[in-house]
Amino acid sequence: MPALAPSSAPPTPAPAAHRQRGVRANPWLTLAAVAFGLFMVGLDGSVVSIANPEIGRDLGASTTDLQWVTNSYLLALAAALILGGKLGDRFGRRTFYLVGVAGFTLSSVAIGLAGSIEGVIAFRAVQGFFGALLMPNTLALLRAVFPPRKFGMAVGIWAMVSSVSTALGPIVGGLLVEHVNWESVFYINAPIGIVALVFSALVLPQSKNADAAHEKFDLLGVVLLALGLLAVVFGVVKGETWGWTSAGTLSSIGAGLVVLLLFGWWESRVASPLLPMRLFRNRALTIGTFITALNFFVLLGVIFFVMIYLQNVRGLSPVEAGVRTLPLSLASVVASPLGAALTDRHGPRLTMPLGMALQAVACFAMLAWDTDSSSVVMWPPFVALGLGVGMVMASSSDAIVGNAPVEDGGVAGGLQATALQIGGALGTSVLVSLISSRVGSTLPGELTTAQVPARMAESLSEAKDAVAMGIAPVSGDMPRQLKEAVVHGSHQAFMNGVHSAVLTAGALCVIGALLAAVSVRKSVR
Repeated sequence: MPALAPSSAPPTPAPAAHRQRGVRANPWLTLAAVAFGLFMVGLDGSVVSIANPEIGRDLGASTTDLQWVTNSYLLALAAALILGGKLGDRFGRRTFYLVGVAGFTLSSVAIGLAGSIEGVIAFRAVQGFFGALLMPNTLALLRAVFPPRKFGMAVGIWAMVSSVSTALGPIVGGLLVEHVNWESVFYINAPIGIVALVFSALVLPQSKNADAAHEKFDLLGVVLLALGLLAVVFGVVKGETWGWTSAGTLSSIGAGLVVLLLFGWWESRVASPLLPMRLFRNRALTIGTFITALNFFVLLGVIFFVMIYLQNVRGLSPVEAGVRTLPLSLASVVASPLGAALTDRHGPRLTMPLGMALQAVACFAMLAWDTDSSSVVMWPPFVALGLGVGMVMASSSDAIVGNAPVEDGGVAGGLQATALQIGGALGTSVLVSLISSRVGSTLPGELTTAQVPARMAESLSEAKDAVAMGIAPVSGDMPRQLKEAVVHGSHQAFMNGVHSAVLTAGALCVIGALLAAVSVRKSVR
């Protein structure tokens, strides 16, 4: 396989930074400004899962309703990320970043004021759309103002901010839900958003692709991409509920892939494409996109069942669970700038495979977990996973946005964020499905081994969906000894599912590490 081009950006000057003076000429102030918006989105993404149970109790929402609290946001975000980047490239990245921050802030407040589960779901979709305007333009603004030799470090700090905000989510969310109310989880975006708007309006330079102003906007491309991504992501998020081989799942994903193929065909023929196919001629950008998706497949999928394990199996509160995972968060904070520095010095051939290998080690180490593992057993995988994720996030973001021309920085940022979201959706859905499948096949045997009578074990196996969420099917009228046996057998079946999930995730990490090692060559600086 031929070697990749270096992941460093071509020696193109940062025009916006050179033409503007004062605070707007300072790239580090630009980095500080986009960090506010990035922090707000990252925090929101991880606090909502903590608030969902309380939202359900307060608004009388079903499990399906709560799934749509997450899915409506995810679908809107995935469908509009590349559009958000393209709008920034064409009409002004500063403009659409500010529009995204303002809209995200207002929709967050509207969610808290909604008063009904239907309102929460609707405003979550609105929030996802404005997040799609915000996110890709953070990286595009950095690409426009930082010179190539410093862009990698800027991306490392960008990744660190994302890691910190995501890490704080469970702790902040747990404290707010326990001591205030679930609405405060969304209201907290208001002060952050106001500070972000004021500071960004003062320091952000305007940057855009001047040539794009005379091009015809690719409206058909927008429609095709949105429909294709909506269908694929919808099929992925419903696959665990409907079954991966069900007609609904296969039809949704299949139709989405057909529309995306049609989108690619159209983009290669239209004069002014929404997503220029020429970007994928750069092998570093293409591999970086795949590794980004795989990185978040593992991260979000693993975190999802780890939080279930800590809260439902180990009985920890949301705050305690968030504190228990701090080694993962702190390691990713350290790894992001470290990964950027190593990428600058040695190229992505070191950092991408190393990061994926660390994640593989973390997943395989989780095979040693049982129903009452100590912190000594849990923390090493957390540290390895955090180091791997942070390192890959910095190097793959640099590979995608750093290898795109400055004029396509917003589109490249949208591509990176789209890969991240689709990878995360796949990781959560696929790994949860693996756990459910393994629980279903081993639950009767584990209950019998735990001394539950065979007939009762067979009847309790109907509760496999609850067991896959770490919940033992016990009732108040069960004798204490029988209840303990059911809890032990159920939790053991859940751990069987976890072991299947981490084995699969670890194998995918090995494949990713080998692909990056073979396909990427050292950058020549």
